Amino acid sequence: MFGVTGDLARKKLMPAVYDLANRGLLPPGFSLVGYARRDWEDEDFAQLTYESVKEHARTPFRDTVWQQLSEGVRFVQGDFDDNAAFDRLAQTVRDLDQERGTGGNYAFYLSIPPKFFPLVVQQLKRSGLSDPDAVSGVVGGRRPWRRVVIEKPFGHDLASARELNANLDGVFPPHAVFRIDHYLGKETVQNILALRFANEMYEPIWNRGYIDHVQITMAEDIGIGGRAGYYDGIGAARDVIQNHLLQLLALTAMEEPVAFDADSLRTEKEKVLSAVRLPADLAAGTARGQYAAGWQGGVAVHGFLEEDGIPADSRTETYAALRLGVDTRRWAGVPFYLRAGKRLPRRMTEIAMMFQRAPHLPFAATDTRELGQNALVIRIQPDEGITVRFGSKVPGTAMEVRDVNMDFAYGESFTESSPEAYERLLLDVLIGDPPLFPRQQEVELGWRILDPVEQFWAEYTKPEQYPAGSAGPASADALMARDGRAWRRL
Repeated sequence: MFGVTGDLARKKLMPAVYDLANRGLLPPGFSLVGYARRDWEDEDFAQLTYESVKEHARTPFRDTVWQQLSEGVRFVQGDFDDNAAFDRLAQTVRDLDQERGTGGNYAFYLSIPPKFFPLVVQQLKRSGLSDPDAVSGVVGGRRPWRRVVIEKPFGHDLASARELNANLDGVFPPHAVFRIDHYLGKETVQNILALRFANEMYEPIWNRGYIDHVQITMAEDIGIGGRAGYYDGIGAARDVIQNHLLQLLALTAMEEPVAFDADSLRTEKEKVLSAVRLPADLAAGTARGQYAAGWQGGVAVHGFLEEDGIPADSRTETYAALRLGVDTRRWAGVPFYLRAGKRLPRRMTEIAMMFQRAPHLPFAATDTRELGQNALVIRIQPDEGITVRFGSKVPGTAMEVRDVNMDFAYGESFTESSPEAYERLLLDVLIGDPPLFPRQQEVELGWRILDPVEQFWAEYTKPEQYPAGSAGPASADALMARDGRAWRRL
């Protein structure tokens, strides 16, 4: 694991490894090797792992599990351009093959800034770590595997994504590259497929004949925190729309795959992404903003331009909204509205299928003035579940129809708590099961959609200010109002 001193490793990856071990899903010889610049011994890294597990693990801490896991913890100190350090890393994993019986099977997790991906990948090649034959040869009559895991962003535009892929392709075969989008590991995201294709009642109305529009929202109530170095120049659209939200769009709009395997799922998602169309007028069909100073949860907070490390003239957006179309028989004419932002009223991610209004209501206008649109809302986080909104008569002598909700919540329907997304994804890496990992074609299609928008924004617009704690810039509301629609309330 590269980048073991970072927040992602400490708060997500190490606890996920422990939780997998606690659930009996890791082999007894599983080993964890950390690589970083710190002048540490194995014991120092083991202590960091222990503290991370105690603080952030989802499952209860058990000494017996930790003792078994800690026996395989090792640390190698070095920079990414240090040949000798990578040679020590190669020797360390060879020793673990002998001591722990790991069989020469290695997964390399690059929890590091993307600019270092090419250097680390080339070092893995130079040291022989990426080549099963160079380090291990044939073990027990079979060839060991090598896999590499990279975190988003997968480039910052189409050209850089292709350059990154060329670097990876020169060292690892495509089936050995796992691009982590942690949203795809969430139970509620996977449940989109179950909801649609394991039930008969929704799929017949999951089309342009019944759906008026779709809203996909990812709202955060926090600012950029200590991520100024990463976030400035990236922005909300590149950070989450190009990957998380377009993946949610693909799962929502895709056709039924012939099987629940990697190739079938990816093929259907790629069909959808290749059919996505941008609005003809990008000025009217997109919006972006920056949070200004305001109040969040009763506390005064800084604006984006006042955050440490952000230039006063930064044009990086912290809020982005797009209207997209999907040119398929199922979705022609149905707009998909995507929005993502920071310093919004609350943290939530959801997909809202907004249904058309009934063509005729035999009731008086006053009877249905409280009636809105039917909706099916998939809550990704928090409070994971599904809400169906429909009209019902209010008890009483008058015929008054009002919206009511029918709700399914994971926490109430299942006794077992949902595993963290990284638990599922790390396990999939280890067993070589890639359905939840986007392949390069999906990444490139995402950039083909977003690049024209980013180029238009860079040339013609600057982010509109919106107060922290509000629902976003006025231009986002105007985008919806021009279509005679409105965003769901945050």
